[in-house]
Amino acid sequence: MLSYLIWYEVPELEFNRKELAPPLRLKVSTLSPTSYLTKPQHFDTHRNVNIKNAVIRLSALSQESRLSIFRLLVRCGDQGLSAGEIAEHTGIQANTLSFHLRELASAELIQSERKGRSIIYSLAIDGMRDLIHFLTEDCCQGRPELCKTSSDYC
Repeated sequence: MLSYLIWYEVPELEFNRKELAPPLRLKVSTLSPTSYLTKPQHFDTHRNVNIKNAVIRLSALSQESRLSIFRLLVRCGDQGLSAGEIAEHTGIQANTLSFHLRELASAELIQSERKGRSIIYSLAIDGMRDLIHFLTEDCCQGRPELCKTSSDYC
């Protein structure tokens, strides 16, 4: 059985901080430590980060109570609601509600702001927009007429 040793080599080049760093060369060795890959490798870290964020956000929404809270805050918009008002609307107990709010906040789907003695929870528009964009970025194979939303019909 062959074993592979993989390491990165950074060319010894000077570069300005405003410019991109020199490309890394991926070196692969089986028996000979001098065999390089001939094609430059492209690692799509931006897409991997987006996938990771989407998984975190979708898993936060995959629980019934959290989905109810999220949908309630979507309807409220940037006005938001206090934890007590959310509990009244959803029927979730206070100790359980704080756990769900914390999960949604850590997934960057909601945000909180202190107003006087209350904490107001509202929708994190950027987090929701990023999730929707991620889910629909490759939608309909470039045919936007297939992706009309219900608001397009109203």
